[in-house]
Amino acid sequence: MLRAIFPDTPPYFQLPRLALSITLIASAINTAYAQSTELEERIIVTGVYSPVSVLAATTNIDILSSQEINRVAPSLPADILNRLTGVHIQTNNGMDSLPSLRSPVLTGPGAGGAFIVAQDGIPTRAAGFANNNSLSELNLSSATRVEVVRGPASAIYGSNAVHGVFNMLSAELTAANAIRVLLDKQQRQFETQFSNDDLGLAYQYINDKGFRADSGFVSNKIDTKLSSQIGEATVTSTFSGFNVDQDTAGFISSADNGQCFTTSYADATLYRDRAVMNLNCDPDAFRQWSSVRLNSRWQWQLNDTEQLTITPYYRNNNMTFRQHYLPSRAIENNSHSSVGINSRYAQSISERLDIVTGINLEHTIGTLKQTQDIPSRFSFGKARQQGLHYNYQVNAQNIAPFIQVTYLLNNTISIDTSIRWDNTKYDYTNTIADGTTQADGTSCQKTDGSAVACLFLRPGDRTDRFSNESLKIGATWLINPNSSLYSAISTGFRAPQTTDLYRLQNQQDIGQIKSERVDSYEIGYRYQTKELNLELVGYDMRKTNFFFRDASGLNVTDGKTVHQGIEVSADYSLSSVFSITGSVTLSAHQYDFNRLNSGVVKGNEIDTAPSQLSNVQLLWTPTNALNVEIEWLHIGNYYLDPANEHTYKGHELIHARTHFALTPDVTLTANIENITDTKYASRADYAFGSYRFFGGQPRTIKLGLSMAF
Repeated sequence: MLRAIFPDTPPYFQLPRLALSITLIASAINTAYAQSTELEERIIVTGVYSPVSVLAATTNIDILSSQEINRVAPSLPADILNRLTGVHIQTNNGMDSLPSLRSPVLTGPGAGGAFIVAQDGIPTRAAGFANNNSLSELNLSSATRVEVVRGPASAIYGSNAVHGVFNMLSAELTAANAIRVLLDKQQRQFETQFSNDDLGLAYQYINDKGFRADSGFVSNKIDTKLSSQIGEATVTSTFSGFNVDQDTAGFISSADNGQCFTTSYADATLYRDRAVMNLNCDPDAFRQWSSVRLNSRWQWQLNDTEQLTITPYYRNNNMTFRQHYLPSRAIENNSHSSVGINSRYAQSISERLDIVTGINLEHTIGTLKQTQDIPSRFSFGKARQQGLHYNYQVNAQNIAPFIQVTYLLNNTISIDTSIRWDNTKYDYTNTIADGTTQADGTSCQKTDGSAVACLFLRPGDRTDRFSNESLKIGATWLINPNSSLYSAISTGFRAPQTTDLYRLQNQQDIGQIKSERVDSYEIGYRYQTKELNLELVGYDMRKTNFFFRDASGLNVTDGKTVHQGIEVSADYSLSSVFSITGSVTLSAHQYDFNRLNSGVVKGNEIDTAPSQLSNVQLLWTPTNALNVEIEWLHIGNYYLDPANEHTYKGHELIHARTHFALTPDVTLTANIENITDTKYASRADYAFGSYRFFGGQPRTIKLGLSMAF
């Protein structure tokens, strides 16, 4: 990306030149807006140990306000999160969704754990037990706001904060009491929110028939919050629950297997055939998923300069689904339960020096069982046996002390440094036969009856430990009361997921997987007034020990990748009734190593990594009773395979949302998604010699009624 911008510049000079360019742009903007000094300060809490203003932050934060969330009324994560800079959420089917953030859309083995998904700063899943679809657990429609860190944040959050953090802040206890009903031809959505000074509750129910055949889901999400004063401590406790029961529809493939469809469309444009895209070629696929989370934050203000916070928490996740995307079509049952405690002590040593230190402790018990119910089969040179493939338990412990030091050099320049050390231990127990046999220790067989090793490799009982240090050093220069420059060097890591370590294939070696690591450099400029908020950022990230499944279906444990980009975002009040918000992301995500048998060549673009992401929202508020928003989303083209031989050309969508208050307590809404009824792919892929698509949702009109009480 940076080479494309500065083609004649050696790689090691590209980032400094970008930094110089951002500095020159900042100077020009400051000159142009020299008279604009009125500022409405915005405070962030994500990616930092103590709340800080956006202008003073040494990391980038994108924020979704409760007003935006209320306008969109999201039922799926993509509905609201794709408005954010550099975020691209691909919807599959039902509640399934795959995120990207300064990254490609990561799928399959190794993809889990690229991001932290958190509620009120507590990750929703244990670090070694991530799930690609975990954004679906959040009740986003009730959030006070959502804050997103782009880039590594392991110095604050630890393992899995490799490409970024999605943090939902729960509804405030001061929120208005209300109920809302939203209807379209396939979906029924009901929400209610109640609060008083001490207790709050938010609930969402969705019953979606799905626009594809036999692809409906029912989900429930609930959040409760209780605030109290116990002695000298201010205590805030939050309980969250989630469940979904869905019939899953998978990829539609361009390979005509005679079971699902025939089409006259060319392979690369199959997604334009609505009749085909609405089919379900996997009628036996399903996902049943539930989770509960409980945390209680105890905060003591020891004196004017010292504060102590202790947050014990509990989480439990259970999931059962069919692996319809694999030849075995096995059923996976996985679960994990965690107890943990986060502690933080903050002290203001002087007017210039602040220190935050603490330790995070967590213990998790996780299980995984994978069973093939279809007859044994030998395909693609691999034996997949009927019956149990894996059945194991992992006890995991994590200990993570940390310290952050913030020092104000003078009235305009501040420096902060965060250091965290994570020690992760896995105690793994296999409950069936070790090795590449069937569950009872006998060999698999080819179709001719001869003995052969099974595909699935099960390690014997073992203990694995991973120690990782993460660092962030950042500096901010407050140019004037309205603008600042910042730069940061940070690292992120991902301890191997338990499924990476213990759900192996017979071509793999046991114990060879290392922690993924990313090193990031970024520089940014911010400008804020009452009318205008602007941010310009350039970044360069280098990842090692990248774990993924290649085009041959084999796990790769030592990949290297490069991620570079420029991000611009702004919101501007054009007048008292018009405002415009938007962002543009230009990026390049490339392989930095060779694996020729899978088409991976150093310098090739990673598949499913759009080079351009853009969005614009125009809001018209002619009266206090009426607001209308028009939203435009652009997804650029991207490659579908590591060899860069097949491409999806991208798409554009237009949405409209209208809110009209009949009375102070009754509001009508009318939202139109995909106004132009564009035929597009919500997800595109190329594998096993054919194109594969999830068709995008057709034009949908959703009507709603909200009542406050």
